[in-house]
Amino acid sequence: MVEETAARIESSRRQFVEGLRERVLPLRQQADLRNTWLKERLDTLLPELMEKQGIDMWIVDCREYNEDPVIMTLLPEPNMSARRRTVLLMNRRPDGSVERLTVTRFPQGEYFAGAWNPDEEEQDAALTRLVRERDPRVIGIDVGREFAFGDGLSYNEHEWLMRALGDPYSDRVTSAESLAVGWLERRIAPELEIYSHLAKIAHDIIDEAYSPRVIVPGTTTTDDVVWWMRQTMHDAGLRAWFPPTIDIQAIGEERGGPGSRGAGRNTIQPGDLLHCDVGFIYLGLATDHQQNAYVLKPGETDAPEGLKAALAAGNRLQDIHLEEMRPGRSGNEVLADTLRRANAEEINPQVYSHPIGYHGHAAGPIVGLWDHQEGVPGRGDYPVYDNTCYSIELNVKAPVAEWGNQTVTMALEEDAMLAGGTIAWLDGRQERLHLI
Repeated sequence: MVEETAARIESSRRQFVEGLRERVLPLRQQADLRNTWLKERLDTLLPELMEKQGIDMWIVDCREYNEDPVIMTLLPEPNMSARRRTVLLMNRRPDGSVERLTVTRFPQGEYFAGAWNPDEEEQDAALTRLVRERDPRVIGIDVGREFAFGDGLSYNEHEWLMRALGDPYSDRVTSAESLAVGWLERRIAPELEIYSHLAKIAHDIIDEAYSPRVIVPGTTTTDDVVWWMRQTMHDAGLRAWFPPTIDIQAIGEERGGPGSRGAGRNTIQPGDLLHCDVGFIYLGLATDHQQNAYVLKPGETDAPEGLKAALAAGNRLQDIHLEEMRPGRSGNEVLADTLRRANAEEINPQVYSHPIGYHGHAAGPIVGLWDHQEGVPGRGDYPVYDNTCYSIELNVKAPVAEWGNQTVTMALEEDAMLAGGTIAWLDGRQERLHLI
């Protein structure tokens, strides 16, 4: 019987994967699309950001397999790493356009023109020459205190770069941290348009995972569902950026803090409240979602009212959070006002939202950490900007009368887009518990 059930679930999974694969482009088409986006970003977004930050020349320097967090978002497909020492030089011209050069053996076509002939000079000499010819007043390099995204220049490469720049240019160096963060967090229109498609795929994976085609109460374990999700994403051509999780809450079995596994057992039983956390990367963009399901007991047709009320409280916290996400406000300001308003409505809240984009926990303002609800110095002081995307991640704790007033943690996470001063869900949100 167990083998028959496993075979049935796997057969159903393969059918589901086939449907997903129809919605995922072949690799070559993915590469073409991403390169189209990259060209637009380099032509339009890069000059704007460099002018805004007052940087005349941006130098991104790293070595193979020790990549700067920014460099793979600057290189076109099908690059999969830096090559040897890769140096990208972006120089702002008097007319505001940006000249893009690569000081490496491997030119990058229309994206970065080759500017070094290894048969004629050493790499450091080429960089010295190029900088002196352009005479930039302010040179941005990737060193930063607050964001890892702006601190990708390694110690050795920093020494190499300073020697190559020499006097007086080594004294004209400044941190390009804000430039790197701005480059990573901003989405152009085609990226914003496609993001809803990614969120819909994520929701469909969760819907299927929370179905009787995957979960057989009394037999299926949380690990079974985790590996179902991970294998499904892999087979569909999606890359999980963290191991998905499933945890259980039940009468007498509470969930701990975010990231805990909840109940000590892992076999799913009738009466369980299930919580998942799952995210993937497709077309270079990350998703991140958390939703909840209830496993019906024999004779039940719906979840207990207390669990539905906890979800409603979570939805209300989401509403408040989105109302506070306005351009120009810092992450810490959004956090403080969201918590203040939620507490005034007698909601027991935690908020720990973050940007999404090229990375799952991406560049931009952090809005709380689950263990720092007082605010996050530095990263939380960064302002919210338009044309960015966020994972609205939070939970509420509420007593459930049907469970003897046991406290339940209703953790939710949905992806949203901020554009034109307005934030909205990429593909809706969970407002009803999945029922199994």
